[in-house]
Amino acid sequence: MTRIQSIEFAVQGEYVELNQLLKLVGIADSGGAGKAIVARGEVQVDGKPETRKTCKLRPGQLVSLGNVRIRLVQA
Repeated sequence: MTRIQSIEFAVQGEYVELNQLLKLVGIADSGGAGKAIVARGEVQVDGKPETRKTCKLRPGQLVSLGNVRIRLVQA
């Protein structure tokens, strides 16, 4: 059975870009690596596939990638 890893990320300011979020939570080594993960279609935002690498994410949204779930909250 695959265990789901839940991460809560506090958004500083109005939004965080998707590729930067993946870097900040440690999924990607860099923003460029984050962009590659998004480009491969591995990321969902609020249950829908997201391919915009710099998609603006705001508190209240949920990002899913494999067995990782990232809930964005207001800082």
